[in-house]
Amino acid sequence: MRRTQAERDAITVEIGYALCSAAFAAAVVFGAAAGPALLFALPGAVEGLLLGAGAVLAPVLFLVRVVSVLMRFRPADQPSQPGRTRPDS
Repeated sequence: MRRTQAERDAITVEIGYALCSAAFAAAVVFGAAAGPALLFALPGAVEGLLLGAGAVLAPVLFLVRVVSVLMRFRPADQPSQPGRTRPDS
């Protein structure tokens, strides 16, 4: 099936939105998890735990966000004969 230019543009915009919103969400989660370790003098174990948590949570959230946005965008299938809604028509 060939896609129209408008469909290709919509897909491109949706991919861009998915990547940008995922990067923003991952940065916020990393900042929330690892921020205290970067701002305050904490014991070494706590600092390592917070940095590790941020380093694990951020990429996981990034992937989940990208997949969820792109899965929601699935375009609806078009009927093979537009205008016919009943199978016997």
